[in-house]
Amino acid sequence: MDRDPPHRTPVSDAPTPRIYSPELQPLLQMLMSTLADMDFEYEQDRSRMCVDPRDGTLKMRMLQKLQARHQERRRPYVEQLVQLQDRISQATQ
Repeated sequence: MDRDPPHRTPVSDAPTPRIYSPELQPLLQMLMSTLADMDFEYEQDRSRMCVDPRDGTLKMRMLQKLQARHQERRRPYVEQLVQLQDRISQATQ
């Protein structure tokens, strides 16, 4: 049976992996993991709310409150992530 070899990216075209300083990488990973957990929890809550048989207007208000709470919870982590990205950017210049 003839099979085409799997497509491989030439080594010269492969993206260079990013390596961060040992003091920044754990913080970066923690922030991204926390944000991912929050986003997952928000999507789960939102999905449950969308199948709720309540009145459309009430459901819409509840979804808006849920989204506002989600954004408020994320804000300090996003701000820390932005600051960390600035530090990384300055370190690589």
